[in-house]
Amino acid sequence: SGAWTDQHSEEMKRGISIRLGYADATFRQRPGVDAPECYTVEEAVNGEETEVVRTVSFVDAPGHETLMATMLSGAAIMDGAVLVIGANEEVPQAQTEEHLMALDIIGIDNIVIAQNKIDLVDAERARENYEEIQSFVEGTVAEDAPVVPTSAEQGINVDVLIDAIEETIPTPERNSDASAQLQVARSFDINRPGTTFSELKGGVVGGSLAQGTLETGDEIEIRPGRDVDDSYEPVTATVRSVQAGGETVDAATPGGLIGVGTGLDPSVTKGDGLAGQLAGPSDSLPPVHDGFTMDVDLLERVVSVDEEIEPISTGEPLMLTVGTATTVGSVTSARESEAEVALKRPVCAAEGAKIAINRRVGARWRLIGVGTLR
Repeated sequence: SGAWTDQHSEEMKRGISIRLGYADATFRQRPGVDAPECYTVEEAVNGEETEVVRTVSFVDAPGHETLMATMLSGAAIMDGAVLVIGANEEVPQAQTEEHLMALDIIGIDNIVIAQNKIDLVDAERARENYEEIQSFVEGTVAEDAPVVPTSAEQGINVDVLIDAIEETIPTPERNSDASAQLQVARSFDINRPGTTFSELKGGVVGGSLAQGTLETGDEIEIRPGRDVDDSYEPVTATVRSVQAGGETVDAATPGGLIGVGTGLDPSVTKGDGLAGQLAGPSDSLPPVHDGFTMDVDLLERVVSVDEEIEPISTGEPLMLTVGTATTVGSVTSARESEAEVALKRPVCAAEGAKIAINRRVGARWRLIGVGTLR
């Protein structure tokens, strides 16, 4: 996409993604040229115009193992994944193993592996690294994933990578006739310091439409809403603008990432204040849960820590990711394959929703299994 997705000052300083980053890229092809050489992101090659294939939205999820919750919330709105593995590093890194397990748990099996930074190693090391990757993904959800040697820095094999994405990650069919349901992954205040009252713009929410169509002028409700006196109240808003693919549009349909301008006070949306929520017509949103019962399927061991996973016990805290929402829950009752939890922060979710379950292991939250909301 050419976009640098680490936009926050702390991300720039530490050189890692702390929040989800977004960028759109339009895949294009040169007429009359065979794949993969036909693929490009340029509007013209050698003076000849290229044809649009499709626009793809990328979610840059943090690789750092302590930011797993952010990655899981991003995975909830993905149709596929590009797993980036450095050719100059041993395989697997702890966070790579955990990300792959997360993709498996959430049910994302359309995966392409980018063997990046091949310009930093010689041919022999690149082959060794490739074999390490194949060994690592054997028996996993990425076992049949194509591995594409690339250099993002040098722009090497971009055409081959696009070809692999086109072959492996198709655009899924979605229901645009159903009631709109926007999974909110980020929210912002877009006003610069010093903006006068008359120039203030309303708060913006960003995410992915799971279903339905969202149009300018629509009335939406955002659940669970905002914290008011230790309880959550839904927020209602009018859609004032819709952005998709970097352009202002009258309406958005499922697929890709969108930004929705609202009439909300920007103090409500600033700093991801509404991230993790669901937005849509009030009569079509799922219920809000202060607690729930979930069927539990635990992994055999903690990823990247050679330690067996003990059963969930009553009283222990768990970090739970439901859709784009991450919350902490206290287990009020635990049996062999189910658990009841009371949530510190409520979530809006439908029956059958998948829940990524994380437990405190040492000083970090570690992925231990998947739940299904009853």
